[in-house]
Amino acid sequence: MSDNSLRLVWIYPDLLSTYGDQGNALVVERRARQRGLDVQRLDVRSDQQIPTSGDIYLIGGGEDRPQRLASERLIRDGRLNRAVSNGAIVFSVCAGYQILGHEFINDLGERQQGVGLLDVVSTRGEAERCVGDVLADIDPQLGLPPLTGFENHQGVTHLGKTARPFAKVRFGKGNGVGDGYEGAYNDTVFGTYMHGPVMARNPHIADLLIKLALDVNALPPVEDRWYEALRQERIAAATQPA
Repeated sequence: MSDNSLRLVWIYPDLLSTYGDQGNALVVERRARQRGLDVQRLDVRSDQQIPTSGDIYLIGGGEDRPQRLASERLIRDGRLNRAVSNGAIVFSVCAGYQILGHEFINDLGERQQGVGLLDVVSTRGEAERCVGDVLADIDPQLGLPPLTGFENHQGVTHLGKTARPFAKVRFGKGNGVGDGYEGAYNDTVFGTYMHGPVMARNPHIADLLIKLALDVNALPPVEDRWYEALRQERIAAATQPA
């Protein structure tokens, strides 16, 4: 990657793009362009090969059958794993988050292999579905303000030894395990259950991905505070008594 360009890949919008998750790609693209970067965005459908030359890869959520199909095709394709081994950044949401792990429960009620980029395993929760606004504190090592988002999932995700919790939940269910954690990440791969789309509520996450892709410690500031009103509104909604 050159110093003034960013290659952004949106994976399988025909299978994985619920609750406005494609908005994540729009926000990353906008935040990068505001810093003067030349953004090359590629939307890759499920009948196309994943390019290995991307800098940031985004995966959204989806229903159970599309999730199974997406996982099968990503494994068969193999190029996302190759891109990560070359240093690419990946951010995934809900079904996409589960796909990045070792396995999840598919629409047939069977254990389905994931692509293994995150040390997590997802099962089907026995309790009520996790639905509603979430407020969580992102891992302090990432240096980001609180996370706000919307969750809607039956899955329960267990973190392995090499996966770090993305955030600690104040309100909401998060991974659904009962340990109070939400999402997971390692050095370059991130997963969350948060919709919203999550980047619109938390554009600082988009900035983090851009910094990691550019391998820089900071980005030039931008005069763009439209999202703060939305953040405060949703944080207030999450903290109000039911």
